[in-house]
Amino acid sequence: MATIHVDVVSAEESIFSGEAKFVALPGEAGELGILPKHTPLITRIKPGAVRIERADTGEEEFVFVAGGILEVQPNCVTVLADTAIRGHDLDEAKAQDAKRLAEEAMKNAKSDIDFARAQSEFAVMAAQIAAIGKLRKK
Repeated sequence: MATIHVDVVSAEESIFSGEAKFVALPGEAGELGILPKHTPLITRIKPGAVRIERADTGEEEFVFVAGGILEVQPNCVTVLADTAIRGHDLDEAKAQDAKRLAEEAMKNAKSDIDFARAQSEFAVMAAQIAAIGKLRKK
């Protein structure tokens, strides 16, 4: 069985390192599916869920990323995330609160820069809430 090595890292820590059969994640131009021997690729990733089908157990590992860079080589996938949170560590109540605060910040923004910051935070929290929904459906 062919496998591909996967590393998911954030500025704070290594979130996942291991062999996988398949990886799916939100690329800049849409959802990407990566199998062993994939063509080399470098792209930005959007906030969302990274799904890793582990080679050892066959189970799916789930990581939320708030954007970053993806590098794919035929035998290795590296996700360099701005922020990465393991699926089981996601907190829907906190994400809902942060989304609500971002909505308020957008309404009360006094400049375009303030609005853009709040809009970015809103998008990340909306993606995190969507990722939590996907995780629960599993």
